[in-house]
Amino acid sequence: MLAPRPLIKDITRQIAVHWRALIAFHLFFTLLATALWVPLSAGTLAGLLKRIGQPVLSNGQIVDIALSAWGLLWLLAALGLSFLLIFLQQAGMMRVVSSRHGGRYRVAMGALWHVLRRFPALAALAFLQVGAHLLLATPFALGVAHLYAWLLGDTEPYVLLRVLPVALWQFLALALPLLLVWALLAGTLYLRWFLALPALVLEELGPMAALTRSRHLTRQRRWRMALLVLAMALSVAVIPIAFSLLFNALGGPLLGHLPERASVLIPAMLAYLALYIVATIALTFLGVSANSLLVTTLFQRASGRTPVLDSEPAPRRSGVIAWGAEILVLAFALLQAGWILQGFEINDTVSITAHRGASHQAPENTLAALEGAIDAGADYMELDVRLSGDDQVIVAHDDNLRRLTGIDRRLSEMTLDEIAQVDVGAWFGDAFIGERIPTFAALLARARGRIDLYVELKPAPRSADALARQVIAQLRASDMVDHVVIASLSPSVVARVKQLAPDIRTTLFLQFLLPGALAETPADIIGLRHTQANPSLLRTLHGSGRGVAVWTVNNPGAMSRYIDMGVDNIITDRPEALSALLAERRDMSDGELLLVKLRNWLRS
Repeated sequence: MLAPRPLIKDITRQIAVHWRALIAFHLFFTLLATALWVPLSAGTLAGLLKRIGQPVLSNGQIVDIALSAWGLLWLLAALGLSFLLIFLQQAGMMRVVSSRHGGRYRVAMGALWHVLRRFPALAALAFLQVGAHLLLATPFALGVAHLYAWLLGDTEPYVLLRVLPVALWQFLALALPLLLVWALLAGTLYLRWFLALPALVLEELGPMAALTRSRHLTRQRRWRMALLVLAMALSVAVIPIAFSLLFNALGGPLLGHLPERASVLIPAMLAYLALYIVATIALTFLGVSANSLLVTTLFQRASGRTPVLDSEPAPRRSGVIAWGAEILVLAFALLQAGWILQGFEINDTVSITAHRGASHQAPENTLAALEGAIDAGADYMELDVRLSGDDQVIVAHDDNLRRLTGIDRRLSEMTLDEIAQVDVGAWFGDAFIGERIPTFAALLARARGRIDLYVELKPAPRSADALARQVIAQLRASDMVDHVVIASLSPSVVARVKQLAPDIRTTLFLQFLLPGALAETPADIIGLRHTQANPSLLRTLHGSGRGVAVWTVNNPGAMSRYIDMGVDNIITDRPEALSALLAERRDMSDGELLLVKLRNWLRS
C-alpha cells in the first residue's frame, strides 16, 4: 500500500492531470498571501516594538524582548500564522486534485473559495498542532537553557568555538540526549497527526475529529510514512540546489561567448535572469504540490477511498483572472530581472579591514599582526581594547588569558607590569615567541600615518564610560581622530561614544536587525555578521545614510559575493586574499565583471 514506486506514479499522474488548475491555485494563493502576510507581519512587529518602548538592537535586547510576555505572544502568533499559511496552501491543492473535472480555472478558484470558507476550522487545526508541539518542546528547551547557563553561561561564544573547552563537551554530552528524546517525541506526534489536514478538507471533519481520524489511520503505519515524508523533504530541498548549480554551469559559459556589447549582453542577461526566476517559481510550485499530493495520496491509501468532490462556486471569469495572474508573474520576473541587472554596478569599491590585524599570519591584536595588516594592503586594522586592573588601555579580545596562553587569569585583575610579562605569541608559532600584549598607546604610535584603525571597545561591567573616555583622549593626543572608527556590540556604548565625541565615526556590530530599530542608534556604520547580510537589508541600511561592514569573511568566493551586494567594508582574517581579489577584479573587462556579478547573485 505504501510502496514508493506506486506512490510516485500516483503523484506524477495527479500533477499531469491537474497541473494547470494547481498552477492557477498556486498563483492565486501566493499573490493573496503575499498581499496580506507581508504587511501584517511587518505591521504587528512594528506595533510590538512601539508597545515595548525600548531599544531592540543588541543580542541581549532581542533575547529580553523575545522572552517577555508580549514578545512570546508575537513569536507564538507569527509561528502559528506561518504554519497556517502552509496548511491553507496544502488544503487548496488537496481540494484541486480531489475535485471533479471541469474548467481548470474554475476548479482553482473554487478551491481558493473553499479554503476561505473553511478558514476557521483550518486555523483551529493549525494552532492545535503548533500549540501541542510548542508545549512538548518547552521543558526540553528550558532544560537545555539551564544546562547552558550552568556550564557555559560566562564563556564568550568566540572562545567556545576557538578553544573547545571541556565544559562545551560536557554540555553537548548532556544536551544531545535531551534533544534526541525531544526529536523522537516530536516526530511521533507529527506523524500521529500527519493525516489530519486531508481528513478535515476531504471528509469535512472538524479539527478534533480530524486529529482523531489521523491517529486511527496512521496507527501501525507511522514509521513507513516517516521514511516517505523524509525522502520527499530531502528531494524538495536538493532539487533547487541542483538546479541552481546546473543553471549556473550551463548559462555562464553561454553568456561568456557573447560579444561584449551592451546591446547584446544586457538583453541576454535580462532574459537569463527572467528565465531563472520563472524556473525557480516553477520548482517552488513542484515542491509544494508534490508534498501536498503525497499527503493526499497517503490519506487515500490509508482510508481506502478516493473522494471526488463537487467544485465550489467560482467567478464566471475565472479564466481571465487566472491568465491575469500568470501574466503578472511573468511581468514580475522581467521587472525583478531588470531591477537585479540595474543593481550590477561596474565601478565598486570596498575597504579592507584586517580582523585583529593579519590574524591568519600573526598572533591576533599584536604589533606583529599590525605589521602584517599593513603589508597585506589593508585599509584598517580591527583591534579590541579593554582596561587592565590598574586602568590602563590594552589591546586584547578576551579578558581571560586561557585561550591564548593556557593561564587562567583575567586581564582586568592584572597590572600593566604583570601583563607585559605575558607571552601571547608562542601559541601561534616559534617565530612569534616573546610577542606581548601591546598598550593602545603603543599600537597608535606604530599605526599613525600607515593604517587606519577599527577600535572595538570591550568594557568590563561598569567600566564602559572610563574605557571610552581614555580611548578618545588617546586618539586626540595622537591626532588619529580622522583615521579611526570606534565600534561596539553594545548600543549604549556606541551612544555614549557619540555623546563624548560626535566627530568620531562609530560602528554598531549586530547579529540581527529588527525592522524599525535603526532609528534607535546614532551609529554611523552598521556591522553585520556576514551570514545576515542580504541585498534588501543593505538597501535599507544605505537608505538610512549609514555604511555597512560585514564580519568575519575569509573565503574569496564569499568576499566577491559581498562586494557585489554593495557592502562598504569587509572585515577579514585574510586581508591579503581580499586585496588580491580586488586587484584581480580591477583587471577584468566589463563583460567579465558582469558575469562574476551574475554568478554571485545566483549564489546568494
